[in-house]
Amino acid sequence: MHKNRVNILGTEFDNFTAKQFHKYLDDDLDLKANRFIVTPNPEIVLSARKDSNFSKIINNADYVIPDGIGIIKGAKSLGTPLHERITGFDTLEYLISAVNRKQLKLYMVGAKPEVIEASAKKIKKQYPQVNLVGYHDGYFKDDAPIVEEIAAKKPNVVLVALGSPKQEFFINKYRDQADAVWIGVGGSFDVFSETKKRAPKVFQKLNLEWFYRLVTEPTRIGRMMAIPKYMNMINKEKKNKK
Repeated sequence: MHKNRVNILGTEFDNFTAKQFHKYLDDDLDLKANRFIVTPNPEIVLSARKDSNFSKIINNADYVIPDGIGIIKGAKSLGTPLHERITGFDTLEYLISAVNRKQLKLYMVGAKPEVIEASAKKIKKQYPQVNLVGYHDGYFKDDAPIVEEIAAKKPNVVLVALGSPKQEFFINKYRDQADAVWIGVGGSFDVFSETKKRAPKVFQKLNLEWFYRLVTEPTRIGRMMAIPKYMNMINKEKKNKK
């Protein structure tokens, strides 16, 4: 594996461009390699600091990509800059298009029933070469039937939208059931299915997606508080480095 990692408050991020990352993913899919992708933002970095087990799962993943402008800013501030931000959402879209291009098998689990249905519909319509071997919403008490289905259907990509850290624990526990590229995608199906709008391009360009989400979903304020807390820790770390 391509280990060139940058440590940000205990979470180790891969330092490559999106283009390099996509090339690795293409190779992994061709080789039917078993891979686990984690996409930490500042909130996840803070959770991992509080939970050593979660931290271990993240740092043992095959790919740890910087999802969130706070990660890029933090890395720069600590004098260990990362090439670029690589979002979980863009990775999800890349994987689906790669599965389509290579005519492979996809499995999806998580999100609300209507969201996962809408995502499945969109895939069937816009990505006709994808073999969607199964999907299930995130409201299940028992993992067993889903895990058995994944083992039986042998998908090449498994998208898991159970929210963090639940999705990472789920993948870590069951990834040996299928030699697939596994990724925790959080709320990405909401945007993918167009149930929720992604921030307009201008917000994306200015790295203000978080601000757009806060304005459109004020209930996120609690989660957003992680960002100043995280930047505060980065500044402390910076002082310690001097």
